[in-house]
Amino acid sequence: MTDKHIRKILIVGGGTAGWMTAAALSRSLNRERCKVELVESSEIRTVGVGEATIPGLVSFNRALDIDEGDFVRKTQATFKLSIQFVNWARKNHVYYHPFSSTYGVDLDLIPFHQYWLKMRSLGDTTPLTDYSMAAVGARSGKFDLPSSDPRSVLSTYGYAYHFDAALYAAYLRTYAEARGVTRIDAKVSDVKLRAADGFIDHVVLEDGRTLSADLFIDCSGFRGLLIEQTLKSGYNDWSHWLPCDRAVATQCEYASDEITPYTRATAHEAGWQWRIPLQHRIGSGYVYCSRHISDDDAIQTLLSNLDGPKLADPWPLKFKAGHRKTFWNKNCVAIGLAAGFMEPLESTSIHLIQTGVLKLISLFPDRDFDPVLATEYNQRTQQEFEHIRDFLVLHYHATERDDSPLWRECREMKIPDTLQYKIDLFRHYGKINPHGLELFQDSNWLAVFIGQFVNPERYDPLVDHRNLDVIFQQLVRVKQMIAAAANAMPTHRELIMSKFKPFRRSRIAS
Repeated sequence: MTDKHIRKILIVGGGTAGWMTAAALSRSLNRERCKVELVESSEIRTVGVGEATIPGLVSFNRALDIDEGDFVRKTQATFKLSIQFVNWARKNHVYYHPFSSTYGVDLDLIPFHQYWLKMRSLGDTTPLTDYSMAAVGARSGKFDLPSSDPRSVLSTYGYAYHFDAALYAAYLRTYAEARGVTRIDAKVSDVKLRAADGFIDHVVLEDGRTLSADLFIDCSGFRGLLIEQTLKSGYNDWSHWLPCDRAVATQCEYASDEITPYTRATAHEAGWQWRIPLQHRIGSGYVYCSRHISDDDAIQTLLSNLDGPKLADPWPLKFKAGHRKTFWNKNCVAIGLAAGFMEPLESTSIHLIQTGVLKLISLFPDRDFDPVLATEYNQRTQQEFEHIRDFLVLHYHATERDDSPLWRECREMKIPDTLQYKIDLFRHYGKINPHGLELFQDSNWLAVFIGQFVNPERYDPLVDHRNLDVIFQQLVRVKQMIAAAANAMPTHRELIMSKFKPFRRSRIAS
């Protein structure tokens, strides 16, 4: 029988996307049966816009059998319970999107927030976030690792990381090379196709060497050297829904000893600014719409809103929200920015790298490259991008701000029908309808809906079949349990110093 197994994979591009891909493949493949090579140039700077993640990365690291303590120390990582949104619904308004599996405790198969809606209709002003362990911990500056006991309130939240993306890429490079991945430091100057079927045959390096493979993975960033420049896969432009098209990023020193266990996203007149606290510095950047602010003014906005002195000159980025029309084209799969770009508002960039490579592993081809595998991969990936798109658009559209042209445009724009349906369903009865494969589930949508004043007109009528005193007592009990648990937690800084003593001298070192 003819051996049709993939014998060689070439990853074009390094950075977070390239080395996450290499690490996952090195964990899944037998190095004797399939060789993995990665070509990158040390002269090309990687983007590294996002250093904030979501809880899925915890699972990714565990799947690679990475020791969490070693990872935290060597990537200068901190922990993340939530995203804090400032000025989005209204100026000077703050809300949290926590990493919670739910709010409170569901009663009699009815979601907890429906009981909260009823109590609010009766005059109770308790914020919904008081019933989220992750949100209360975040706003208190507290953090501890979740409990494995399902009876404990400390088991009701997840967490993610903030880390230095360059250090994470280097960490995974060491991991992958130890498992047989070969790194080639060079620039790709050309890509050659097979005449018979248009598949990629080999790439040509600047020094004249050629690298061939059965499967090519494009991690070349925005330029999409293989997927777009060579295979002409096309691009779905979503800038009419997500108007920000540029960013300027820098790093700064801490102004205090507090290390917040959350990412902050602060809306400005022409976009928004991220704040990501690491052990040794704070990462910050301004994502903006170039139609409404000049590059120079954007830089000034960023620098005037830093915690402390800048550690690097701001560097610019240009992008277009959207994705490739085909992610897997012939014998090439695009991962990371080569596949598409969703601004880092909900920290999904690294998540899309992770799910891209995991989908590839689950649909791994042989050298026949049966089109049904590519079709399935492309459908799943497009759906994932669309679900994330709708969630991001909600942040821009559900605003009461009218103080600048950007926010007025976002309030008035026609949004995707899929998002409009979700909003309508929630406004009528507080119902949420995520599909099983969506990244963002009920608690995620609920946090942004309530946080940005997309308020239901009524609550679930089944709630009126429950005893009001029992509902009230349950809400009080949950709130008290969460408050007590948060009060007993160590501060985020204390947790890192006690359980994850820094690998090197850093900002939080004693």
